[in-house]
Amino acid sequence: MFSLYSLSLHSSSSLCFFNSSPRSFSRVSRTIRACSGSAVASDSDESQEVLSGRRRSNYAGVRLFETVDIKSGKLRLDSWISSRISGVSRARVQSSIRTGLVSVNGRVIDKVSHTVRDGDEVKCTISELIPLKAEPEDIPLDIVYEDDHVLVVNKPAHMVVHPAPGNATGTLVNGVLHHCSLSTYAFPNREEISEIEDDSDDEFSCFSSSQNCNEDVSSDIFAASVRPGIVHRLDKGTSGLLVVAKDEHSHAHLSEQFKQHTIQRVYISLTCGLPSPISGRVDIPIGRDLNNRIRMTAVSGASKCRQARRAASRYKVMEILAGGGSALVEWRLETGRTHQIRAHAKYLGIPLLGDEVYGGTKSMAVSMLRPRTPPNFHGQLMQLVSRLERPCLHALALGFRHPQTGENINFSCLPPADFAEILRQLRKISTEKVN
Repeated sequence: MFSLYSLSLHSSSSLCFFNSSPRSFSRVSRTIRACSGSAVASDSDESQEVLSGRRRSNYAGVRLFETVDIKSGKLRLDSWISSRISGVSRARVQSSIRTGLVSVNGRVIDKVSHTVRDGDEVKCTISELIPLKAEPEDIPLDIVYEDDHVLVVNKPAHMVVHPAPGNATGTLVNGVLHHCSLSTYAFPNREEISEIEDDSDDEFSCFSSSQNCNEDVSSDIFAASVRPGIVHRLDKGTSGLLVVAKDEHSHAHLSEQFKQHTIQRVYISLTCGLPSPISGRVDIPIGRDLNNRIRMTAVSGASKCRQARRAASRYKVMEILAGGGSALVEWRLETGRTHQIRAHAKYLGIPLLGDEVYGGTKSMAVSMLRPRTPPNFHGQLMQLVSRLERPCLHALALGFRHPQTGENINFSCLPPADFAEILRQLRKISTEKVN
C-alpha cells in the first residue's frame, strides 16, 4: 500500500516528510539512464502473439478477426477491441476506428461508441503511428525516477505539459522527447478518450482545458495535439509529480490504473480561509461552467453545467495559518476531473491562494488575511500577496503499480521555493498545527 507522507512543523520553512516504505522515493538523488529506442512497426503475422498476451511496443498492423461473445447486454466497439488486444491503448484503437480500419458484420464503422452485440463479426487492423509534430527541445527536466518503462518528473509551475494552440514549444513533452526516444504518436480527433477520466489537478487527457471547451478549434489543430507517453496532466500553474510511460504497454497499463482509481495521489494547497469542518469528503459533480468556458464548476442538485461528472475529493487541514486567514490543506483524489481540487476548494468557500480563475485573487487574499494580521505585519502581508503568481497547489506524492514488474512504488517531492516562501511568511503571522 501507498505510505502516508507525514507533514510536520519545524522551525525552518521546509516541509518535512517521513517515509516508511522501502520502495518509496523522495527528492534526494536522481538517476538518468538512456531510454530504449523507438519501436519498429509490427507485422500482421505476429498479431496472434499480441492476442495471446505477449507484449509489444508498437501495434501497427496487428489484426483482429473475431466474433463477439458476450453473455448479455451490449458493449462499446472501442472497449471490446481494447479488451481483445492485450496492451494496446484505447486511444490507439479509437484512432484505428476513425480512420476506417474497423468493420462490423462487413460494414466499415468509424464511430468509436458503436455498440457491438453477441454474434457480431469484427475485423480490425491497428493503425500506424502518426508522426509526432512536437519537436524535441533541450529543456532541463527534474527527474525523480527513471527506468526502461516509466519516467517520473517533478514538473515546475508555469510549464505546460503538452503542446497546444498558443503553447507549441517549451512544454514537458518537448523536453521528454529530447531526453529520450519514445514511440511517439498523435491522434487525429479531439475525442481521443471518451470515457476514461481526465485529470487536471491530474488530467487524463491529451488536450488542455481551453482546447476541450473550444468547439470552434479546427480538426487540423487537434490533429497536431500530441501525447507521447503522457497518461495524466497537471495544470500549467500546478507543480509536482507526474508519470510518463515510455512504451505503449506501459501507457495502457497506467491508463487503466487511472481509470480504476488505483493511482495514489496526494496534493497540498494554501487556501483563502479555513474550511468547516477542517476535514471531510466532497462528493459533488463537476462540469464545464456555461458562463466561463475555461472554468469548471461544482454543482450539487440539478446540474447547471455542461456534462457534469461525479467527482470526489478528501481534504484535511494540516495547519491553520494567519489566524484562520489561510490553511495548509492536504487533498486526496478519489476521481480525477478537470480542475477538481480547484473547483471543490471554491465550492467549500476556500479558493486556493493565487487562483484568479476560481476566486483566490489578490484582493480576496488581502480581505481574508489583513483583519487577522497584526499591524506591524501589514507591509510583509502586502509583499506576500504580491508574490502570488499561480494557484498554490503542489502534487506532493504519487504511487502506482509498475506496469512491468507489478511492484507498488511511491514517490514524494517537496514544494518548490515559491510555495515554501509563502508558507513561511504565513507561519510568521501565526500557525497552529492540526492533529
